[in-house]
Amino acid sequence: MTNPRIHSPRKHGAANLDELLLALESELGVPAPFDEQTLKAAQEAVDNLRTPENDDTALPFFTIDPEGATDLDQAMYLERKDGGYLVHYAIADVPSFVALNGLLDEVTRERGQTYYLPQRKINLHPPLISEDAGSLLPGAVRPVFLWLITLDAAGAITAVQLRHTTIKSREMLNYASAQAKLDSGHGGEQLELLAQIGAVRIEQERLRGGASLNLPDQEVEPDNGGYKLVSRQPLPLEDYNAQISLLTGMAAARIMLDHGTGILRTMPAPDEKDLAEFKEQTKLLGHPWDGQLDYGQYLRTLDVNDPRQLVIMHRAASLFRGADYDVINGQNEDAMEQAALAAPYAHTTAPLRRLVDRFVLLCCFLQANAKPIPNELSQALEQLPGLMRESSISANQISRAAINLIEAYVLQHRVGETFEAIVLREATGAHNGDPSASEAKDRPGNLQLVTEPITGQFTGSAAPGTLVTVTLRSADPVTRKIMFDIVG
Repeated sequence: MTNPRIHSPRKHGAANLDELLLALESELGVPAPFDEQTLKAAQEAVDNLRTPENDDTALPFFTIDPEGATDLDQAMYLERKDGGYLVHYAIADVPSFVALNGLLDEVTRERGQTYYLPQRKINLHPPLISEDAGSLLPGAVRPVFLWLITLDAAGAITAVQLRHTTIKSREMLNYASAQAKLDSGHGGEQLELLAQIGAVRIEQERLRGGASLNLPDQEVEPDNGGYKLVSRQPLPLEDYNAQISLLTGMAAARIMLDHGTGILRTMPAPDEKDLAEFKEQTKLLGHPWDGQLDYGQYLRTLDVNDPRQLVIMHRAASLFRGADYDVINGQNEDAMEQAALAAPYAHTTAPLRRLVDRFVLLCCFLQANAKPIPNELSQALEQLPGLMRESSISANQISRAAINLIEAYVLQHRVGETFEAIVLREATGAHNGDPSASEAKDRPGNLQLVTEPITGQFTGSAAPGTLVTVTLRSADPVTRKIMFDIVG
């Protein structure tokens, strides 16, 4: 359950947009390029890399990622076993490149994660590691932490092993082409198994009372000499692949909880007031949640191609609040749950792109193989919640600003046009025609256009969930603000 990424997949002639995006980087203080000392440390880490004794290069692993991805954290090989399944899930061995308390460790702790902008990404690790020597590229022998997770026929975990080994991926797939192969009946055994295992894990999620949010991505496309934002719904294979990652994160959490040391990704359950408000909103939007289905089942009935149901999915995201990182320190296990998943969970499958995963991998490997946790690792665990909170705030701020910028940019020449929209939040105070209201309650409303994946502010009177006709008053890419007026 990550935030949807915004993509601008090709260079274009809009130098002004490029300039605005560069200014955004400067304004928000994204991490600077790696200095020469850090690049030298990365080269030394690659040159001095020790190969694990175990060898699993005979297994035909494959990767599946968005098209064009080169920082490949995960590779898998799937098989049927004893009426169930055996998942071989290889995770990039970043700890072998980044020594605890070394220069690379210090630099990555400052960054926290990879930052995604429409025009580029800002890596957590130097590209020599994240997109070359540490990436699970096809045809290359790579060190990995290999999870061996045995599932029964229903998809429940029956056994977990974790070892340090080498693999060689045979194929680099992207979601779109792989989904096309699967849909045409030419996906091959591995994609068919991925779909089967993904499906039984989705059923396990339902049985736990968990839920997943599959919100569309936004992409920028040329349009009659200008640009438009389009919404892309995640493909089924993306959901199935996510289930393999979630499965591994839950296995990691179980290991750390059983041994009493580690760090989990936690989230509190939504309170009854928020759930009641959400149920009322689903009625207003014409697809009521009556409680006959549990929360996760209800979300899976939504068709995000329907504008109103897409709004419901976005409103559902407001229930997934309070996500944090918590160090295991003798707490009651119930207090360590990730409520949206209805299970304890840890980030562990993206160490090239997220700081905390490297430390979770180390903890799990040592614990699963009856080895002690060194003091420097225990000390690092205590720092990680703060480091991850800080980097997540920064990454979310950058993502929101980039989306607001491009939305305003594609609308700037359409001032005066009318649109159909759905109200997300009502306007209050002077923005709703009540100048006597207190300043604290004076705020514009929020809406989402029906025909385009764009949100903005508005003035006028309208209740959440209602369809309205609005006129675009202003769209300023510099301030990244869009304002509409309700006209009907």
